[in-house]
Amino acid sequence: MMATALGTPAGGASGPALLSVEDVTVRFGAVAALSGVSVDVHRGEIVAIIGPNGAGKTTLLNVISGFYHPRSGRILFQGRDRTHLKPFDVAALGIARTFQNVALFKGMSVLDNIMTGRLLKMRGSFLLEAVYWGPARRQELEHRAAVERVIDFLEIQAIRKTPAGRLPYGLQKRVELARALAAEPHLLLLDEPMAGMNVEEKEDMSRFILDVHDEFGTTIVLIEHDMSVVMDISDRVVVLDYGRKIADGPPEIVRKDQVVMDAYLGVAHD
Repeated sequence: MMATALGTPAGGASGPALLSVEDVTVRFGAVAALSGVSVDVHRGEIVAIIGPNGAGKTTLLNVISGFYHPRSGRILFQGRDRTHLKPFDVAALGIARTFQNVALFKGMSVLDNIMTGRLLKMRGSFLLEAVYWGPARRQELEHRAAVERVIDFLEIQAIRKTPAGRLPYGLQKRVELARALAAEPHLLLLDEPMAGMNVEEKEDMSRFILDVHDEFGTTIVLIEHDMSVVMDISDRVVVLDYGRKIADGPPEIVRKDQVVMDAYLGVAHD
């Protein structure tokens, strides 16, 4: 099935894409999790990836972030091929992500969890820190100040010393977002950031995602099942079904596309 081309990037974005997924195929044995998927994400966009369960949404994020490598196709970031980089190297390029299932250090405080997001920005070695205590100390204070700014931005000051494992699920999701933001990413990948949340928590998370985009200009790709959220915060929506892209365009057009409606309603095609 050919994907429906439904529009151009938000705001008339032009020029080279920040991220290009080009004809990517991922197979697990005989199962094709992604089949020839191509997606461009332009700087400053909020792009939602939607589709029924098993459509390949998380697989796509895993390919972008280096957890999986495609059988064929390639991935460009800032114009450079990074198809076969490992997750650490992808993160070093400025791509941060959250996970469908919260992946925090449950016994560590909120502050210490968020500090781990600064690891890629910490320079030097143990020996240098021992010899040059002053510079190392200044670096630590700079990283701590950056983390405190994220804590203030996401309004989690009251829980900064609380072990992450003691927090309700919605707050754990916010802490995970904070850890990703601490890395100061160019591209932020959010895998179901509102899963398991109540209505109020979803409203808060939607507001924070929009604030991140507006305040820092961060380009965001998110997977989300709540269509009201998708329609409210996305510039563009990419729809996957059985590992194939079936639509790509503005949310108000995608929601009316018959192919998309058939996929969600499970309508059989000849």
